[in-house]
Amino acid sequence: VFPSLAQAQASVANEVYQELGQPSVFLFCPTEYCSSLCSPSPSQSCYLQTIGQELLPGIGVIWTGPKVVSQELSAALLEEVEAVLRRRPVIWDNLYANDYDCRRVFLGPYMGRAPGLMSRLHGLLLNPNCELQANFIPIHTLGTWFQSELGSCAHPDRAGMEAVAALGDSQGAQDGSYSPQEALELALRDWVAEINQQALEPGR
Repeated sequence: VFPSLAQAQASVANEVYQELGQPSVFLFCPTEYCSSLCSPSPSQSCYLQTIGQELLPGIGVIWTGPKVVSQELSAALLEEVEAVLRRRPVIWDNLYANDYDCRRVFLGPYMGRAPGLMSRLHGLLLNPNCELQANFIPIHTLGTWFQSELGSCAHPDRAGMEAVAALGDSQGAQDGSYSPQEALELALRDWVAEINQQALEPGR
């Protein structure tokens, strides 16, 4: 019925989206959802070009970055993805995902995301560790990163200064910029307080 997989997927997604009354949040995960799955690249992928052309503009498209689990996200990559999809992507961030190897638990701070990314995103979803309580630091530091990004949006003159900082710089950041090390220290302080509070509860 359809000349390509992409046209089939876009047609079905569009029909469901319209049948539901075009909700404000409606997400589509493409078959090629990261750069490593694109052939030969995101900007030259016939599949993504068709998705960008055919998918209704109100539908959000999920993207994980250069890889399924991306250590870094850059503004340049997001610009390329936005151009081919004709919309800003929703990042599905697998930085802490451990469902593929449950012997590993990721407890470090949120890092490797270039300053000023928020203006390139339609949204960001964090795929956490399977172990619920192990996600205190990931979620806490993501919140700190988000607050710093909001500060950058409120003071666009800072964006130029932050852009020169290396991805994931853990050496104390300039005023208003995100420091993974400082975010980690804040998270650890709050996590210890949370653990101590729980220890005082009856039955603990």
